[in-house]
Amino acid sequence: MHIFHKRQGQVSAGRCYFFTASIRSHHHLLESETCKQTLIESLQYLKGKGLIRVYGYVIMPNHIHLIWEILSIANRETPAASFLKYTARSFGKFVKNSHLESAFQSTKKDRSLQFWNRDPLAVVISSERALQQKLDYIHHNPLQPHWKLCEHATEYRWSSARFYCGQGDEFRVVTHYRD
Repeated sequence: MHIFHKRQGQVSAGRCYFFTASIRSHHHLLESETCKQTLIESLQYLKGKGLIRVYGYVIMPNHIHLIWEILSIANRETPAASFLKYTARSFGKFVKNSHLESAFQSTKKDRSLQFWNRDPLAVVISSERALQQKLDYIHHNPLQPHWKLCEHATEYRWSSARFYCGQGDEFRVVTHYRD
């Protein structure tokens, strides 16, 4: 497959990554359906612009895991940076309306609120086997004893597990990694 590379380094176009971004202080901001929908909308937008191809995802209460290929970098900003920036702006509106601002106050001069931890994890996926292992990991994340979000991976709405079990893609963001 053309998307797998052995080298690691800076995020660049034409590579497949396992990407994890966590909410600051592990706050469960992503329990909100509104915030989960914001993440989906951002992925749909980036996919529609031809910047990414999503092979798998799971949205957990305080983090998101993605397996995605970076197809293009627009205006010198990576799709990951665009994703984090857009979702943070939307989360800002949500917390202001929900009176949750104090949990996300920032001491930085360039922002009043901060939602994402700095330096999300982005690891190059170097083989189909590694991609399958990461898919298995993210699809089983909601089943973990400390989460207990569902009994079976396909029951969890905010994951690509249903897609890989032949139950469709409600949000139209996933591409099968073999396509």
